[in-house]
Amino acid sequence: MASTANSRKNVARRNLSSSSSSSHSSSRRAGRSERQPLLAHDHQHLQDLEGANYTSPSPNSKPHPGDALKPKSTKDVLWAKTKYYVPVLRWLPSYKLSYLPSDALAALSVASISIPQSISFATTLARSSPIEGLFPTAIPAIIYAFLGTSRHLNVAPGAPLSLLMGQAITGALRDNPDNPSATISAVVTITTFQAGLISFLVGLFRLGFIDVILSRALMRGFMTAIAIVIMVEQLVPMLGLSKLSDQEGPQSTVEIFLFVVKYGPKNFHGLTAVVSFGAFAILFLTRQAKHRLTRFSFLAHIPEVLLVVILATVLSWKLKWNDKGLGILGSVQIDYSNSLFRFPINRSTSRHFQRTTSTAVLITILGYLDSIVAAKQAATRYQYSISANRELVALGAGNIVSSFIPGSLPAYGSLTRTKLNGDVGAKTQMSSIIIAVVVLLVTFFALPWLFYLPKAILASVIFLVVLGLLSETPADIRYYWKMRAWADLAVMSITFIVAIVWNVEAGVISSMMLSLLIIVHRSSKPRLAILGHIPSRGEWKPLEESQISPEAFPGILAVQVKDDLNFTNTADIKERLTRLELFGEDASHPGEDPTRKRAAILIFDLEEVGNCDASAAQTFYELLDSYKTRGTKVFIAHLQARVRSVFERAGTVELLGDAAICDTIDDAMKRIEEAEAGAIDGMEYL
Repeated sequence: MASTANSRKNVARRNLSSSSSSSHSSSRRAGRSERQPLLAHDHQHLQDLEGANYTSPSPNSKPHPGDALKPKSTKDVLWAKTKYYVPVLRWLPSYKLSYLPSDALAALSVASISIPQSISFATTLARSSPIEGLFPTAIPAIIYAFLGTSRHLNVAPGAPLSLLMGQAITGALRDNPDNPSATISAVVTITTFQAGLISFLVGLFRLGFIDVILSRALMRGFMTAIAIVIMVEQLVPMLGLSKLSDQEGPQSTVEIFLFVVKYGPKNFHGLTAVVSFGAFAILFLTRQAKHRLTRFSFLAHIPEVLLVVILATVLSWKLKWNDKGLGILGSVQIDYSNSLFRFPINRSTSRHFQRTTSTAVLITILGYLDSIVAAKQAATRYQYSISANRELVALGAGNIVSSFIPGSLPAYGSLTRTKLNGDVGAKTQMSSIIIAVVVLLVTFFALPWLFYLPKAILASVIFLVVLGLLSETPADIRYYWKMRAWADLAVMSITFIVAIVWNVEAGVISSMMLSLLIIVHRSSKPRLAILGHIPSRGEWKPLEESQISPEAFPGILAVQVKDDLNFTNTADIKERLTRLELFGEDASHPGEDPTRKRAAILIFDLEEVGNCDASAAQTFYELLDSYKTRGTKVFIAHLQARVRSVFERAGTVELLGDAAICDTIDDAMKRIEEAEAGAIDGMEYL
């Protein structure tokens, strides 16, 4: 009777908690509606995600309980699914002309930064031509506008991915020094195609959760290393040491740094250094003014990068800086002798297929992480939802299509450009289409105007971009130190050190392996807790959570399993249980003498175990069989139907007997008393 009353109390508590939670959720929804009503296509998107077979209440109508159960026609279901997989069909039909000025202004602002940056990334980091940086700034953006779910994400080549591409190109050129331009084009094309294909397949198979594998510490270590590597490399062109560097041939970041220290003070080119660091100072001070003088909203619309590029190009042309030893971009032309579009897998690219696969995988992972972080921040800021799997499909499709233009760099989302896109006022993915149009116009018609653009300016632009990657590093280090998160600090440090000493690829791979080991280690430890009985409440609670001393039953150990059982966390469950038996939950060393006696009766509370795979069921069976062999009585309480079905197939229920499977721990205690009195059949080993 007592247990029944307790069960009713627990049910009442759960109902009350559920009602309170529902009320709180409703109030939050109401508060959100007061702050900013959802757009119509937001409701449609949520409806598509929740299921296409039923309609949801209109945002402008009074909801009715029957609305959620109203069946849709087959045509409506098909159309809803089509809009989910092709998001442009959702936002374009409802596009308003009033959005166009905001989208156009945002597109022009982002394009003014993307164009110089893409040229810089292609020529300086990836060692390619400007064309190979501009086409991937346009083509993937158009594809993303049709298939992507973020209204603000800007897709274009980025500094970290271009650096990885440049390292792959350097390795290929060492093995194939003949015809370098063809080698560069082939390596970039096949890498972009593989990265796009991997992204597309990962999204198609709904594996968008992979971002949880890589911790923030790993990404911070990687970004810090990337920033240091790029900054050290850009010191060479900024000081005018490029020709000397080609002769000396430093490879690693350490070697390049030592080269700059050795030759920089005596061999730097004065005009190049003045132009480089002068441009960097202007860009840096302008950025600082934008951050500090936020009350002057017009500052946010100043395209400082574009203005510096134009000013430097004009000065270089008028003052003939190229005749004074300053390197310029020179003639950049699209090769119309061959077809502009070419299938990415051919005789020239296939020879580099295997050696570029690892680079493509890293580009996919890091590009996706940057993209999803930027997309999620924009979605949170402007209150709409995105789909990680749809994002992967869109990014993958964009890179696959882009790879049909030989030499196009991989393109993924950018946090800074996405933020700028939203700040200036972009409303929809139309801004991506306008950006693409502007970039294509520049590519086909305006490149001759950049003939006198100093290469040192491009290095300064990159130097400024990667400086922003270092801005959050000190705060993260202080936070991890404050939280005593030694594992996070270790992952961050290993990523940074290996990337600096060896290369970025080795740093990422080693830190990913360490992260996976940490994840496996933590997931392999099932959470177990010793339960104690609190007579005044008639409850069984974990000892660590109880505020009063629970009633003890000598020789009986009640253990709560707080995780689902799977092959990763049941391997050492016997050892964990033995330690609980002999030492309790106090920290102890295996060499110490036991502080408790072995339990004569074990009660497993499996209320929080909702799943159990075959390997875990087999291991658990062997564990219970060993307890039975040594004469320990075993009971199982709160066994859920799904887990019981697994136990029945594994023979666990037959091993223990039906009488050992109890509804509650109190029922188990009653059966223990009855078994000791000999009143229960079918429990011979008791």
